Amino acid sequence: MVTSKKVAFIGLGVMGFPMAKHLSQAGHSVSVYNRTRSKSDAWARQNDGTTAATPREAAAAAEVVFVCVGNDDDVRSVVLGDEGVLAGIEPQSLIVDHTTASAELARELNEICSVRNVGFLDAPISGGQAGAENGALTVMCGGEQRWFDQAKPFISAYSQACNLIGPTGSGQLTKMVNQICIAGLLQGLSEALQFGKMSGLNLELVLETISKGAAGSWQMTNRGSTMIRDEFDFGFAVDWMRKDLGIVMEEAARLKTSVEVTRLVDSYYQEIQENGGGRWDTSSLIMRLAGNS
Repeated sequence: MVTSKKVAFIGLGVMGFPMAKHLSQAGHSVSVYNRTRSKSDAWARQNDGTTAATPREAAAAAEVVFVCVGNDDDVRSVVLGDEGVLAGIEPQSLIVDHTTASAELARELNEICSVRNVGFLDAPISGGQAGAENGALTVMCGGEQRWFDQAKPFISAYSQACNLIGPTGSGQLTKMVNQICIAGLLQGLSEALQFGKMSGLNLELVLETISKGAAGSWQMTNRGSTMIRDEFDFGFAVDWMRKDLGIVMEEAARLKTSVEVTRLVDSYYQEIQENGGGRWDTSSLIMRLAGNS
């Protein structure tokens, strides 16, 4: 049995919409806010919960406020604005930011929240739209143990893995590691599949075979077949991946560490964008090699 708690969810995009649904299905009283009101109304028609006119209204009396928006500026707007979360949240409540943003922003918000006796976790997610819909996301958290302990029972409603990596900012840094891995994997998978195609191989059979061996990966299992069929109108958009990789490269410059492959793959994504593929899935890297981007 789950003890019902009042929570708020700010941002009902392709990830936030199903995540908020899972919180409602877990028995919590959920108040939602989205900048485009029609999405909040659509969510309320499909789920048990209420809509709020502002983040401040959504956060009132909420034990935990979840945020899942676009970028650093969006987070600042919904948290720090005159009608933002901090204007309505009560002391000892908690803000969990699921946005993929900068580690610098996480540290900034943590300092502001701590002055007001409000908890903060940076908690970016991985697993894509399918992971959100199936309640099988991976959540990587940064912050204090007490706030993580408070948040984890809620996060379990839509996750298959949730770990506290370290102090504030560690969640965002871990997400950067994640995105570096994905960029390299997808470029390698694109080159491999194009090589196989030019060799005249049965690529479905190739994927079925090598996915069981050392080359296997989530990307190969979940994107390989759609890549060879040139299907990209779903998934995690190139526009968002470039936003994430920009954060990676800024942090790498600060750390004085090399991310040469990531920088190269980002330039390939830029080509996809410039040729109209900004909303395609990140697996569309293969289109460059096929000469179809």
